[in-house]
Amino acid sequence: MEALLPRLDARFAEACQLCLACQGRVVVTGMGKSGHIARKVAATLASTGTPAFFLHPAEAGHGDLGMITRSDLLLALSNSGETPEIVLLLPQLKRLGVPLITLTGHPASTLGRTAAVVLDVSVPEEACPLNLAPTASTTATLAMGDALAVALLEARGFTKQDFALAHPGGSLGRRLLLHVEQVMRTGEAVPRVRPDTSLRDGLLEMSRKGLGMTVVVDETDRMVGIFTDGDLRRTLDGQIDVHATRMSAVMTQSGKSIPARALAAEAVHLMELHRITALPVIDAQGKLIGALNVHDLLRAGVV
Repeated sequence: MEALLPRLDARFAEACQLCLACQGRVVVTGMGKSGHIARKVAATLASTGTPAFFLHPAEAGHGDLGMITRSDLLLALSNSGETPEIVLLLPQLKRLGVPLITLTGHPASTLGRTAAVVLDVSVPEEACPLNLAPTASTTATLAMGDALAVALLEARGFTKQDFALAHPGGSLGRRLLLHVEQVMRTGEAVPRVRPDTSLRDGLLEMSRKGLGMTVVVDETDRMVGIFTDGDLRRTLDGQIDVHATRMSAVMTQSGKSIPARALAAEAVHLMELHRITALPVIDAQGKLIGALNVHDLLRAGVV
């Protein structure tokens, strides 16, 4: 791995430039163990902003070469640089005018001499005690492929949000793409009372809705306060009459809330920061439109 560092040189920069200039897709190919590495490199490129796919070189020679267009680029992985299935493709690639970048352990090989850019991934010996099974060489090739993908990611200004768009099914996608409005409770499921409601009736509303809080709203449904389980404990410590006491006297004014278009991950952060378990959801005018708690976020896979 350390031996690869000096090889991130002008040739590596040229390979990046070719990939950035590619108007089509980066087609990654390799045979055997190099093929397994090629699949992973193609997947990493595709998920980090560089359209790419894996092409099996043996299948390419039997019709799949039609997947490659003149606007594409071929990234060929071959430790020997003489893989017959890939070498067989070179004349057709030349006719198409498709640029070739090769990752090889033998820069003077057929692939090395043909490629527009050669990235040297040679190793002194394999980790295999027989010095036969691809081990150190595949590790070096994988590292160079990942380095190329990361350099392209940075050059494209690829962000976490971009990454999430390519991973909508993953936990990162849920954290960066899911909005509060998609997980919040609405309508009758939202606990709400007026400021002049008795504490008794406020507690009944909290119990019915099961969010551990109730929002206090005015006649226009604008949030004016919140009453939580924590407020209830403090209130009972004061031996207040639950029948005579109004919600306006025990509520927390200007309690924490969140907009509907905020990311669900922001709701998680707000809850953790203030050590609360539920949040009212308001619109731009401060009107109550929903509510959610930590269980809603857990069910959505955000937490």
